[in-house]
Amino acid sequence: MTDKKLITVFGATGNQGGSVVQTFLHDAKLKNEWSVRGVTRDVPRTHLRSSPPKVSMSSRPILNDKASIVEALKGAYAVFAVTNYWEKMDDKLEVQQGKNLADAAKEADVKFLIWSSLYNVNKLSKGALPHVYNFDSKATVEEYIRELGIPAAFFMPGFYMSNLPGGDFRKSSDDNDDDTWNLGLPFPSKTQIPMYHPGDTGKYIKAMVLHQDAVLRQRFLAATAYMTGDEIVADFRELFPTKARYFELPKDAYLAALTGAGLPDFGAEELYENMRLMSDFSYYGGDSLDWTHGLVEDPPDDLEGVR
Repeated sequence: MTDKKLITVFGATGNQGGSVVQTFLHDAKLKNEWSVRGVTRDVPRTHLRSSPPKVSMSSRPILNDKASIVEALKGAYAVFAVTNYWEKMDDKLEVQQGKNLADAAKEADVKFLIWSSLYNVNKLSKGALPHVYNFDSKATVEEYIRELGIPAAFFMPGFYMSNLPGGDFRKSSDDNDDDTWNLGLPFPSKTQIPMYHPGDTGKYIKAMVLHQDAVLRQRFLAATAYMTGDEIVADFRELFPTKARYFELPKDAYLAALTGAGLPDFGAEELYENMRLMSDFSYYGGDSLDWTHGLVEDPPDDLEGVR
């Protein structure tokens, strides 16, 4: 039997990376062909001791040090790389970390880099939405990876459906209507939202490694389906079941809710523009999900999967 291929997974204890680790450990098509090395930013030593024995784990915060990244990539055939803008809310830092990963992948002669990317919203909106830093920083790294010419593909996660319920869905504060859940977002109810369950990430990355030649240099859109606010509410009523309604939240109210929860003003404006992206320009620029779904073997979850 030939040696297993090694995939290094950054963010191995996070939403995206954790799903990739679990899929490569347990999927029937992958577990006998691949071994996993997990890299995570900050994690208690107790977590490392309880990690699956088939995963080599490192907790060193290495993304700021290219030499350490090269060491983490030693012997890896493939890499799943994700950075966390919201940890520091510093787009320049995220770009530098992403470029460090790309340079290290080139130096380590990685055969397949999968970068968790997003669209450049400033360009997509022709400057109308200039403050969606967490998208634009990842897009800048994607552009850099393409310039390097290393074998890579670009995983494009959609709108986290795990925000529902209990996040964007909130119970009414009106004592006379306390059985109603409200989904209030700052765009019309017919806006198309690409619903993505982060627990599905491993399913998408599985498809990408199984179809490496087909996805090289391509963007792999990761969403179960486009859904409107009205459709989400209708599904919510069936799943829980309860009274629920959608309403378009005014910008001032949306921003006030975010800053009231502790987000700085620039972060609140960033999230508002992120929401407006979906209604004004489409989250994926209007691109279809059909190609992705044609390659994914394991059906992505719907809202019932996050109950």
